[in-house]
Amino acid sequence: MSVYSFYIFDRHTECIYTKRWAIAQSLRRTVPANALSNGDVPAVARRGLNAEDDAKLIFGTIFSLRRMVRQLGGEGDHFLSYRTGEYKLHYFETPTQLKFIMLTDTRVGNMRTVLHQIWATLYVEYVVKSPLAPTEHPKGVGVANELFEGGLESFIVSLAMRSKEALLKRE
Repeated sequence: MSVYSFYIFDRHTECIYTKRWAIAQSLRRTVPANALSNGDVPAVARRGLNAEDDAKLIFGTIFSLRRMVRQLGGEGDHFLSYRTGEYKLHYFETPTQLKFIMLTDTRVGNMRTVLHQIWATLYVEYVVKSPLAPTEHPKGVGVANELFEGGLESFIVSLAMRSKEALLKRE
């Protein structure tokens, strides 16, 4: 399983957290080969956009697709994910309108439960319950919590390792 990037947007459409794995050299050194990536870095990670532009494109895509799904299917339908030839985007929205978005390789199944786990076990525990964390993030002031970042890193690495072990058992 390859995880390329992860984003959190608040209810005011501001990107409050961004993490990229496919281009982080330090992560490649600490994780065995093929644990996070199969070695192929998609164009979405190779291109030269900065993190702010990337976040704007991601949110614009989500906004448009959510609107299209509601117009075509009605209020009861929800947007969950989409896939291109190079990546798959997974989407989860909390009751407080936080949007959790993860970009993975195309072979990955539904990650909605994983995004829910990140929200419930990491974000709520380390960010929401922290007395030092702001309740609102004006002008995109992001999540600056070392416990959250460390927990997210460990969680994603463990997912990748479990996925790799499952593939090895099948062979």
